[in-house]
Amino acid sequence: MKKIRFAIIVLLLSVAINPHLNAQGTRWSKEKANAWYAKYDWMRGCDFIPSTAVNQLEMWQAETFDSATIDRELGYAQSIGMNCMRVFLHHLAWQIDKDGFKNRMRTYLSIADKHGIKTLFVFFDDCWNATYHAGTQPEPKVGIHNSGWLRDPGQLLYDSASIIDTLHAYVKDVMTTFKNDKRIFLWDLYNEPGNSDYKNKSLPLLRDIFTWAREVNPAQPVTAGVWSDQLTDLNSFQLANSDVISYHNYEPEKAHQKCIDTLKRYGRPLVCTEYMARLRNSKFFNIMPILKAQKIVAINWGLVAGKTNTMYAWDTPIPSGEEPKIWFHDIFRKDGTSYDAKETTFIKSLTGKK
Repeated sequence: MKKIRFAIIVLLLSVAINPHLNAQGTRWSKEKANAWYAKYDWMRGCDFIPSTAVNQLEMWQAETFDSATIDRELGYAQSIGMNCMRVFLHHLAWQIDKDGFKNRMRTYLSIADKHGIKTLFVFFDDCWNATYHAGTQPEPKVGIHNSGWLRDPGQLLYDSASIIDTLHAYVKDVMTTFKNDKRIFLWDLYNEPGNSDYKNKSLPLLRDIFTWAREVNPAQPVTAGVWSDQLTDLNSFQLANSDVISYHNYEPEKAHQKCIDTLKRYGRPLVCTEYMARLRNSKFFNIMPILKAQKIVAINWGLVAGKTNTMYAWDTPIPSGEEPKIWFHDIFRKDGTSYDAKETTFIKSLTGKK
C-alpha cells in the first residue's frame, strides 16, 4: 500500500537482530509454525474492503456496516477459488462501540466462513490519512487512489499520550475474544510500519503490539510484514518476532523471486500480504504461479472496484474520474463482472475452480 514507489525487498541475513528489540513473550518455534502451516492447502485471496466503504471506519461502524455487500462480494471471491481475505480493522470503531464492533466482526466471519474463506485481520496501519473522525466518512476524491484510507492510530499517537492505554485495551479485547476462532487464519499486527515517513518512530508501537499479542497468546500466529529495504531496524524487529514471515512486493517476477529466496532462508512459512499492480508488471499471470508453486500465501490488493478507487494507480490520478485503460488493482466490477475475463479464467485454473 505504498504511495509513491515500492522498494524491492532484499533483506540480507547479515542484518543484525538486536536482542533489545525483541518483544516480551514467546515466539513460535520454526517447527510449530511449519506444522501449523502444513495443515492448510495453498491459501490465496485479496486485501478486502466492500466496494461501499471508503475506509476501515466506513466498513466497521454500525451505521455503514454493509453485510449484504460483504456477502455478495465474498461470493465473487469464492467463484474464482479465493479462500482467504486480509481485512483491516480500526481502533476507533471499537472505541465507540466495543460490543457492537465485535459482533460485526462475528457477522463478517460468519459470512466469510459460509464462502469457505479464512480471514487475516490487520490492527495498525501507517498508510494514507493521518487524522480521522467517527461518523460520516468523506466521499472519495475523484480519480485518486485510496483517498479516504486511514492510518491507525496515525497522528493521535503523537498528540495524545493516553491513546496507548486505549490501543492496549483494544488489541487485548479483540484478540482475547477471537484467540481460538478457527475462522481466523492469522493476525497481521501492523501494516507497513514506518510508512508516511514515520520510519523508526513506529518502532515503539510495533514493539508494544507484539508484546500485547504475546500476552494474549492466541491459537493463531502473529506477523507484521516487511515492505521496504530502507527500514533496517523495523525489518530486523519484524523478522525476529513474527511467527510466520509476511511481506509486500509489487515488483515483476525476477525481483519478487529474489525477495522470496532471501526470506525463505528464515525457515518459516511465507505469506505475501500484498502484490499485483498491473502497471508495475506485478500481475496474476506472472506472480501467482510462482506463489502457488512454492506454497506461499498469495494475497493481492483489491477484490471489487469501489470507493477506495484502487483501480487508479498510486501516483497517477485521473481528475476526470474516467476508468483507466489498465486497472492498477482490483478484479471485479460491482456487478460481479470481471475487469479481465482472461485473468479470472487464469486465476480459476490455478485454484482449481470449475
